[in-house]
Amino acid sequence: MRALLLPVKDLRNAKKRLESVLTPEQRLGLAHAMLTDTTRAVRDVCRAEKIFVITNYRPAMEIAEENGQISESDSVDAASRRCAQRGVRSLLRLPLDLPLLQPSDIDELLAIEYPPPAMAIVPSRDGTGTNALLRTPPTLFPSHFGAGSFAKHLAEAKQASAQIVLRRNFRLEMDVDDESDLHALLEYDLSATATGRWLCEAGLDVKFRSGRKRETKVAAGNHL
Repeated sequence: MRALLLPVKDLRNAKKRLESVLTPEQRLGLAHAMLTDTTRAVRDVCRAEKIFVITNYRPAMEIAEENGQISESDSVDAASRRCAQRGVRSLLRLPLDLPLLQPSDIDELLAIEYPPPAMAIVPSRDGTGTNALLRTPPTLFPSHFGAGSFAKHLAEAKQASAQIVLRRNFRLEMDVDDESDLHALLEYDLSATATGRWLCEAGLDVKFRSGRKRETKVAAGNHL
């Protein structure tokens, strides 16, 4: 059995690295919008036989239940052990903040077939974090998070003598942690996403696009 695992933290404390440019209410709104986009993409995946949402945040539990997903309040590694006990042989962990994510992106990863032990991994946009992690078996090695997690997962896989598959995918790599990520995100067509609609309604698309234009003009002036 192949399954998905979505860890969702309390969104009221999400996106701390955006504190300098977004209010707490705006950070919460952005996190909810990205969770909506990620959950919708996950809902239409074909190759996952089960979808697990690991959270202690009640609104995330409700979203999971509305989309037919299994909600647990547990740590990622404890949840991975539970998944293995339920017969899951390959488990794909995804973050919640992937506004460009498409079901096909997930299905392509789940289509990777290697005998255990094996790992497929997609880095974050800056190459230091981990934006998708497929472990066969689910308990192959402990989870790591944040900057530096990509290198740690590679080291763990090598230590476990696992087959390593590295994939690049701009939609999977486009998460939003800081202001530079917001600028990068706004380079894409977001009209079909909840995140894009929220940014527009909050007036933040104009704010950050204008800020990027000012920075570009200043940089150009400095080179005259």
